[in-house]
Amino acid sequence: MTEPITRETLLDATLVEPKTTAHVEIRRISIAPGFAGGLHSHNGPVLGSILEGSAIYQVEGEPERVLHVGDVFVEQQDARIARFDAGEEGVTFLGYFLLGADEGPTITMH
Repeated sequence: MTEPITRETLLDATLVEPKTTAHVEIRRISIAPGFAGGLHSHNGPVLGSILEGSAIYQVEGEPERVLHVGDVFVEQQDARIARFDAGEEGVTFLGYFLLGADEGPTITMH
């Protein structure tokens, strides 16, 4: 008999800088085909999952990897993200922004 519910851990991320989280903002983000996001960082941890398309993802100083539908990722607070570039078909993903009280998500371009 097949179980009616299955649970699979896709990501168990340790935060480099633990953060008191007062709220989480979830955004559906779409990037046009071939667009290169550029070197950037965020003011808090961002966790995400790819819904459509693909992206080239690279934390500065680490190897790049291609994210496909169903893949998950984490961008640590203040980590320098060297690449989050949309593939040929573009990319749509959900981004979960962990935020402190009275804090909104910010992106810093480097």
